[in-house]
Parts: sequence; structure tokens; C-alpha cells
Amino acid sequence: MRSDPDPTRRRLLCAVAATPLAACASHPATGDFNADALAEAMDRQPVVLLGEIHDNPVQHRVRALALQRLIERGARPAIAFEQFDRDQQAGIDAARRDADAVSRSSQLASRLIEQFGRGGWDWPLYRPFVELALTHELPIVAANLSRADAMKVGRAADFDALFDQAIQQRLGLDRLPAEYLNAHEREVDAGHCNSMPSGLLPALARAQTARDAALLLSIRPHLGRRVVLLTGNGHARKDIGIPFLMNDDERARTVSIGLLEAPAPGDADDDTAALAHRMFDVAFVTPRHERPDPCESLRRRATR
Repeated sequence: MRSDPDPTRRRLLCAVAATPLAACASHPATGDFNADALAEAMDRQPVVLLGEIHDNPVQHRVRALALQRLIERGARPAIAFEQFDRDQQAGIDAARRDADAVSRSSQLASRLIEQFGRGGWDWPLYRPFVELALTHELPIVAANLSRADAMKVGRAADFDALFDQAIQQRLGLDRLPAEYLNAHEREVDAGHCNSMPSGLLPALARAQTARDAALLLSIRPHLGRRVVLLTGNGHARKDIGIPFLMNDDERARTVSIGLLEAPAPGDADDDTAALAHRMFDVAFVTPRHERPDPCESLRRRATR
């Protein structure tokens, strides 16, 4: 849900930040958000869904350091990017094969981002992860659904436009429970400042589910080795994100990590802290990134 910089919603983060992390996570996390603690959490399982708030530079900096720590310990994971669309995979692989042998990782990273990086992402925040993959010769997995494909499934009444029946059956897309669908619609509406026409919510929720499915299908070829998916917190959520679509064996080998911001001054606690256990295996509360209120422009338009 790219329109909201924090898809797990401020009300939940306030509750999590006010609660000991051990009570919020299946695997208790340390209260300190630092590279060593995050690397320890990432080392718990071979499949890591590493959440983020897309525009928070502190989270990105610590994530890159944690991934470096993991590599220094000998891990050689594939690095999967929500920020690259899966239809760019062949181009990325070809560019890596054709790169001059003396090209530096930083030069090739610039080339890959320029050629294959979709607009709308703050690419300087993701560049260190691209460079890590290139420096250590790790697979770069282009994992996301393209905007065109997301619109295609949003306009349809089902997932047939993107996934055949066999895939839909394996992922459970043909039997999504009403509770799951309703939760997705609530999150989509909240991510759009609770201003979306109700008739559009099913299509937007379906597109979000399709993104989860595409991200899972993109990392599945790498589940036999280690893989780290860099993705928004919403996709890492156990209750309505990628883990919901995994089979039992895949979930058993996966750790979902949420990086949640501390509440803004004046934000009140509410009764949603109990949800955190269902959302992530591990949750860290990180410093806030100050940003304009994303809903302010909508409120101004509504009063005109």
C-alpha cells in the first residue's frame, strides 16, 4: 500500500511501542533496534521477510548493516526486492552477465537502478542493498508485481488475469476467507486515509493480495537456500501478508520481521496491542521519520 508510508497504521504502532516487545512477538526481540539485534533475528530462519516503512532512512541504514553482519558470518542469501518488478528479472540478470569484469559494484548498481528501477521509490535508500548483492555475488530477485499487472487484477473480478488455476489453488487464492478479505479492505481504506469509496475497496484489496502472491512466487525458487525479501511491513505480516499464502513447510522456515516507528507525541494508546503477536514473528520499534501528514492534502480538498 504505497500511498501510506506506514501500512501497519499509526494506531497499531502506538500500542506496540507502549508494550514490551517480548509480549508482541512470537520470538521475543530485544528492545534495542541495532544492526546486531536485527542480524540475530534474521539469522533465526533461512527465509526472512524483512519489513520496513519505505521512507524511514534509519530503518534502511540499520537493515543494510544487519545484512552485512549476516554476510560476514558466512550467509549467502538471495536478496529479493519489492522495489524491482518481476518482469525486469531477465534484464537484470543479462546486465549482470554482460557487465565489464572490471566494473565496480557501485557503477553496476547505478546502471541497474537507472535501467530497471521503477519510479516512486527513494532509490538512494535501496542502493546499499543492491551494492551488497553485487559485491558478494548474491542473486538479485526482482519480486514485485508491475503496476500494470496490479491494475489488471484490480479491474477483474478474480485472479485469473495473472495466475492460472493450479497456482491459485496452491496459494489458496480460490478460497480466501471472508475475514481475510475484510481485513485487507480495512487496511487499504486506512492506508488511503479512510477516504476511499467503498466500491473500490475489493479491487484494491485484490491487487494487494496479488502483490503478496507475486512476491511469494518470486522468492520460491530460492527457498532451498537463504533468501531475504526487502518489503513493506504490510507484506511481511503473518495475518494478511505473504506468510498467509505460504504452505506449512514454508512458514516453518520463515521469520517475519516488522520495523515499527515509535508513536508521535500526543498519539494515544488503544486496545490493538494484542494484534502485534499475529502480525510478526519479531517486531522492533524504531525512531520516527518526520514527514508531512499524508492525509492533510485529502482533508484540504474535502473542505474546499
